[in-house]
Amino acid sequence: MPELDLTVSSADLTRVICDIPSVSDDETTLADAIHAAVSLLPHLDVVRDGDTIVARTNLGRAQRVVIAGHIDTVPINDNLPTRDVVENGEDLIWGRGTVDMKAGVAVQLKLAAELADPRVDITWMWYDHEEVSSDENGLGRLAENHPDLFAGDFAILGEPSNGQVEGGCNGTLRAVVRTHGRRSHSARAWIGDNAIHRAAPILQRLADHIPPEVEVEGLVYREGLNAVRISGGVAGNVIPDLCEVEVNYRFAPSRSTDDAVAIVREVFAGFEVEIVDIAGGARPGLDAPLAREFVAAVGAEPRPKYGWTDVARFSALGVPAVNYGPGDPLLAHHDEERVPVAQIDAVEKGLRAWLSGS
Repeated sequence: MPELDLTVSSADLTRVICDIPSVSDDETTLADAIHAAVSLLPHLDVVRDGDTIVARTNLGRAQRVVIAGHIDTVPINDNLPTRDVVENGEDLIWGRGTVDMKAGVAVQLKLAAELADPRVDITWMWYDHEEVSSDENGLGRLAENHPDLFAGDFAILGEPSNGQVEGGCNGTLRAVVRTHGRRSHSARAWIGDNAIHRAAPILQRLADHIPPEVEVEGLVYREGLNAVRISGGVAGNVIPDLCEVEVNYRFAPSRSTDDAVAIVREVFAGFEVEIVDIAGGARPGLDAPLAREFVAAVGAEPRPKYGWTDVARFSALGVPAVNYGPGDPLLAHHDEERVPVAQIDAVEKGLRAWLSGS
């Protein structure tokens, strides 16, 4: 098992944990290393649930902050091991997971080791299966098995935000829109009914759709409705009798999941629609006293979070939550993921100052 030295810099720790592959379903090696490292820290009480590790201070402070980060990544595509690169005079770390979101996890591990006497109690969470279906998410499992661990006055997710504070998040819905036809030999196509051809109006409706921008508590969230996968066909000489278009809808946090389902069904009225995955968004939560204090302390500019993140889980529990981490969200899942070392250092400095009160 690889060992983690939590005394090195957050940038060095980023390199180390990125070079421990942890694609969703394969997080155990990294989880083992994190568990071993934080279990050595006397000021933390540690709980493990599968490949999710929770470490808590219990100092009797008046307030508790939950700080979380996922340890899994999307699949590797010739972008490990990490390497150091320089772009426009800026030092960066390149490789899978550097942006989404192991640089944020590295900062958290570093601070978890060093902040033995913070001004608030802290619950650190490092969890598995964020990059896959929401029903597999380690935080969801943890909430079922240990709901008491989610107690807090404020939560921070270390998702990439360019070192700024991104409030709330859009919700996400996946649906499969189907067309049906009748098989026949392709040499006698008039005998059949081509289901793939019948899917053309689905694609046209998507092409014609203009995603709205929705203001929620002063932040403007941009929605999106897109085809992300299409499948159909039987053989090279057969007219297909089934075509499926998978659609992803990113909806503003002011909409409920029922609202989102109704909108998708309305757009694709007349077609068979199956909702296969849905997770509600989270309102910004920036009006909470701790949130305002945090934003002021780190000197960040609040922005909306377009992608879904686990701030939604905390928001559903009544805990206001924001995203704050190094890395450009536009490079999340990109094969050229890379994070500026300066951003890693800045996020560490901001969190350290706020949590220590210095």
